[in-house]
Amino acid sequence: MGQSISLNTRHGRISGWIARPHIAPRGALVLVHEVFGLTPHMRQTADRFANYGYVTLAPALFDRVHPGTVLEYDEAGLARGRQIVEELGFNGALDGVRGAYDYLEADHRVAVVGYCWGGTVAYLANARMGIPAVSYYGARTVPFLGERPKAPLLLHFGAEDPLIPPDDVEKHREALSGAEIHVWPGAGHGFSCSARPDFHAESDRLAMERTLMFLQKVLR
Repeated sequence: MGQSISLNTRHGRISGWIARPHIAPRGALVLVHEVFGLTPHMRQTADRFANYGYVTLAPALFDRVHPGTVLEYDEAGLARGRQIVEELGFNGALDGVRGAYDYLEADHRVAVVGYCWGGTVAYLANARMGIPAVSYYGARTVPFLGERPKAPLLLHFGAEDPLIPPDDVEKHREALSGAEIHVWPGAGHGFSCSARPDFHAESDRLAMERTLMFLQKVLR
């Protein structure tokens, strides 16, 4: 369904994956990838959202520092991904999000959905750019909770996620009283990624239901 495109950002061009629905669009999404880059799974996720009626654009954020980098879901990939996101920085990631947003917003109302590292990027896109956001297991968000949301916000966590313990989830609840927060029983980190060992099909299904409800409300 999707195809590769070239995106303009304030610091040069990057690639991206765009998926368009076969029906009149309900809105548009910027999809922010995990610490592993714009993997085949993330492209499939863009196609999945398109099947629900959303024009979905996933920018390849790593292109700014290491063009074309896509990593495996293993320890080596995780270690390399952590190096790259530190080199890119959140400001560099938000530059790519802005480029994708600018590409979409002339024709659609836009929200951002992010996973893992991308979940924190989605949170920052909300707090700094005012874009409605859905954050899936954003493990790096706690240091930014002083930056308050400027648009509707939905957050998903796994109850068994070792990277986001219950105390951290509670910090989100305390700081973000206006946000919609769900903690899914039995789910670990990466519970919505079918390519990862922690994939939890029931939590993924329920989280997607809540996400679609949220998007229908904020993008109508």
